[in-house]
Amino acid sequence: MTATLPRLLLVTDRHGAARPLAATVGEAVAGGVRFVWLRDRDLDNVARRELARELLDILRPVGGHLVIGGDAELAAEAGAQGVHLPGSAGTDGIRSARERLGATALIGVSAHSVAEIAAAEKAGADYATLSPIFLTPSKPGYGPALGLEALRAASVLRLQVFGLGGIAAGEAAACRAAGAAGIAVMGGVMRASDPRGAAARFVAALA
Repeated sequence: MTATLPRLLLVTDRHGAARPLAATVGEAVAGGVRFVWLRDRDLDNVARRELARELLDILRPVGGHLVIGGDAELAAEAGAQGVHLPGSAGTDGIRSARERLGATALIGVSAHSVAEIAAAEKAGADYATLSPIFLTPSKPGYGPALGLEALRAASVLRLQVFGLGGIAAGEAAACRAAGAAGIAVMGGVMRASDPRGAAARFVAALA
């Protein structure tokens, strides 16, 4: 299992950001973000690889981590620290990513139940997001909300679990108290008029 990860995982969304994605991430990193999941899977490979390298340039000076959503090959090409896989990747996908990226890479998985987290742990993942903890404006109708009880249930496993979905800074501490390793946030930072300040509030709430 990997070392303890930063408690805030920033999920990118260039469509929701008011400024270029790299600039938004740069502001978030200035606010304390050290762990970024490059989602934006609608970009072509060339543009996504270039964006990944821009984000790595931002994260490298602060010792941050970048994981690429759903593409282990691109993660390897860009020199990212790992990959974040969809739940549909399953056991075979996790093991294939591990073979491609190596023992020290971060392998994350999107999960929507404690059973899926247990399966990811068994397959050798390093962390998982569990969603939706609360109803989220980013994906209206995506649910039902699992609530804090799901984080409590997942906390008996060894895998580091990040709560995702509708979590505001005011709920971050409650997620930690329920046993989450941290939280993953997209709209709360990506859509903020002040991404640096928004990130700083989440970081402080998780301290």
